[in-house]
Amino acid sequence: MKKQLLVPAFASAALLVLAGCSSDGQSGDGLFIDVPDIPMAEELGAAEDASLDIVAWSGFVEPEWSDQFTEDTGCVVNRRVAGTSDEMVTLMRTGEYDLVSASGDASLRLIAGGDVAPINLDLIPNFGDDIVEGMKGQIYDTINGQSYGVPIGRGANILQYNSEVVTETPESWDVVWEADSPYAGQIIAYDAPIYIADAAVYLMTHEPDLGITNPYALDETQLAAAVELLQQQNEIVAEYWADPVAQITSFVGGTTVVGTSWEVLRKFTEDTEKFGGTLPVEGSTGWSDAWMLSSEADAPNCAYLWMDYTSSPEVNGAIAMNFGMAPANAAFCETSDEAAQHCEDFNATDEEYFSNVWFWTTPIEQCVDGRTDVTCTNFQQWTEAWLTVKG
Repeated sequence: MKKQLLVPAFASAALLVLAGCSSDGQSGDGLFIDVPDIPMAEELGAAEDASLDIVAWSGFVEPEWSDQFTEDTGCVVNRRVAGTSDEMVTLMRTGEYDLVSASGDASLRLIAGGDVAPINLDLIPNFGDDIVEGMKGQIYDTINGQSYGVPIGRGANILQYNSEVVTETPESWDVVWEADSPYAGQIIAYDAPIYIADAAVYLMTHEPDLGITNPYALDETQLAAAVELLQQQNEIVAEYWADPVAQITSFVGGTTVVGTSWEVLRKFTEDTEKFGGTLPVEGSTGWSDAWMLSSEADAPNCAYLWMDYTSSPEVNGAIAMNFGMAPANAAFCETSDEAAQHCEDFNATDEEYFSNVWFWTTPIEQCVDGRTDVTCTNFQQWTEAWLTVKG
């Protein structure tokens, strides 16, 4: 594989034009849009005499497995931890990094901008039958039938609650959205434009006349309805969180008693029995992370070797346990009793559970729900709308 094969064919982002997509927007061959024509590697060459520079979430690249990778391949790993998807996009656009562990709210931005290259899965032997089906061919990282991401793990954005105050398990998200919530003033919400999708998920069930079928495909009327609900919620929210530590502190300190959380966060509290978590009847949003290869990678061979290495059951499972998520490689679940328990705790192979989760997907003007008679709102519009919510 030659580096020049991975250089972007276009220097600027191409206009996204929808040609069609799967009817449910959740699986299949991904999304069909026009994107920059970035060549895909056809074969793997020798490991480069250069560092492998990775932008990753905290916990994804640790010495306990990266040191072994260096010993096996000679590729020296340099990690840059990022705290948000926006930061990841910004860093990848500098051209200084080879890989990123991108979530779905960053993936389409990177693909459309020509910042990442399509991936030849044939060069990744560990990407095989054991990769869970629910993380293959998704619209956030599979474009025109071509993969741009190697799955790492996934999780749902659940409803967390303090069982000493919220004494019955909530069945609905209404306890955080409705103005007459008994927990008004004690609610915590996620602080990011992508949280608009959480409002849309709630409206899909409670305002069906809006016609929302995918929370990331909102026309102007649907976006306005979601923003109105968010503004209503703003009146009863105690805190917004983007930093997981702040979320944990808020719950443990008693400032908040119910709100949006990642599955792993309640396990980090001092009294895990005190904090429950549930996936309400409306379903939820969620996140699915994948390795994406820079179109300007200085060490593309090392990057492919890393993606294969971290797709093995043992290493993928180590990352999943370290971060707190469902692993992509289901074979990990059979490696030990501890692994089996982790997979059970995070619903690793329960596709019925994840069928009720709408994974983060960058909103674009071409409606990812398949509509062609309207223009949907894009991420910039969501960003501007989010500012009106928070004031």
